[in-house]
Amino acid sequence: MEFSELIHTGRAHAQLLRGGEAPPLRGTLCVTGHHLLLSPGPQSTPDLWLLLLRSVDAVEKRVAGDSGTITLRCKDLRVLQLDIEGVETTLDIARSIEALSSLESVITSFPFFYRPKGLRLGDAWHFHPPEQYYKRVARETTAWRLCEVNQDFGLCPSYPRAVIVPRAVDDDALARSARFRQGGRFPVLSYHHAPTRTVLLRSSQPLAGPQQKRCAEDEELLRAVLACAHPGAQGLIIDTRSDQAAKQTRGGTEAKAAYPGWRRLHRPLERGRPLQESFVRLVKACGDTEQSMDLWLSRLESCHWLAHVKEALTTACLAAQGMEREGACILVHGTEGTDNTLLVTSLAQLILDPLSRTMTGFQELVEREWIQAGHPFQLRCAHSAFSHARPKHEAPTFLLFLDCVWQLSRQFPLSLEFGEGLLLTLFEHAYASPFGTFLCNNEKERCLCEVRTRTHSLWSALNQPKEQRKLRNPLYTLNPLTIWPSVEPQSLRLWQGLFLRWNRPRDSSEVVWEQVWQIVTEGEKTEGAQPTASA
Repeated sequence: MEFSELIHTGRAHAQLLRGGEAPPLRGTLCVTGHHLLLSPGPQSTPDLWLLLLRSVDAVEKRVAGDSGTITLRCKDLRVLQLDIEGVETTLDIARSIEALSSLESVITSFPFFYRPKGLRLGDAWHFHPPEQYYKRVARETTAWRLCEVNQDFGLCPSYPRAVIVPRAVDDDALARSARFRQGGRFPVLSYHHAPTRTVLLRSSQPLAGPQQKRCAEDEELLRAVLACAHPGAQGLIIDTRSDQAAKQTRGGTEAKAAYPGWRRLHRPLERGRPLQESFVRLVKACGDTEQSMDLWLSRLESCHWLAHVKEALTTACLAAQGMEREGACILVHGTEGTDNTLLVTSLAQLILDPLSRTMTGFQELVEREWIQAGHPFQLRCAHSAFSHARPKHEAPTFLLFLDCVWQLSRQFPLSLEFGEGLLLTLFEHAYASPFGTFLCNNEKERCLCEVRTRTHSLWSALNQPKEQRKLRNPLYTLNPLTIWPSVEPQSLRLWQGLFLRWNRPRDSSEVVWEQVWQIVTEGEKTEGAQPTASA
């Protein structure tokens, strides 16, 4: 298929309304295989306006007289309006945008064509391999090993090639444990907490079924986990489903008698369609600027988004508390182990681990606990909040994680080395990006599509000095302590920088933050300046 086959009209005279305080742009609108371009006339600003078509979530069109209007609702929650001369031209361009913005082929997406200046293919893909985190674990304990039993992805298609497992468990036992877990996701190490010699693990549900089937190798694996910890260590299984929901699946839960030393706790977290609908209702409420304050607060509460934030942080605190204060090993799983499981394990690490709160450590956390761990980004982030399509596999779980991280950054403003800008950047690129980092659903698919050799890494771009200065927190101070967030209603706030980003003027806190950043930057320049020798 050629892109030209989907472009019904490639050029038109148009006016772009970007909302907010941005002035309208007038010029020539062009449609390409991956972008919308608006080239202003010679009397206007020379800047070229560019929109990645993949970032369009919904297209609305209407015509009147001899012109038409196209409204583009974007995945980053922007709403753009194009006023176009000619009815047929308007309809043709709308059809072109709809077709080009919804292409399903990975290898025809823009990251496979993007070649930015200053970056080389292959750069930064090696920044965060599984081996890197294992080196840290190996410095803290010899009880774990880096296992490449999944080298060809035959054991578990959603795991990376290498995972960290107890040294005492051989590859054959791991293979049998994988057959007993949904999707082959046997328990693997997510985080080693050196101060208490405990570990955080993740997996999928056991395929016990109504007959409560057992797997000796799976039981051996979890016994070995406790043996790797301190003497007398106990284990806690945090199931992110309700007890009833767990019983209704074809899998089930770990039988207490089969796993001595482990107890189970159910902490149900919403996933799938209920979470997506909550996101949609919140965005609709935030987009209605004419409502009264009472109605706005009522709609905010009824969408339950902040309730999801609270439950996610509460469950992560439970996992962190078990490791830090009770000296327990923690295993987290739901059904597939690719959504709320990763939400809990990654948040627990941010709470416990100071290194995860650095710029580099947070990038590694996202790469290791979301991308390499098999969160299906292509399925979950196919649409944002505006699309009329509502496939059951879509859910803003990664956005919920970013919101929880923002809550941590607001409650502990000095403890995270990165600022809100990095979180907004990750949100945008998870849904539509010129980089290959968030493409596909797992490492196996990325290998088949040759993502690592044919596309650029987002981390490479973000680690350029100019970008680093924009994304880091100027007030950051290393905090070696565990950070315990408050989840009381008065402590959790709407993330205005995301949900109200495009339909409100900048508030005073943003202006103050920029001024602080400028003061710190000027101070660094002054400290780094060398005195000039007198003539």
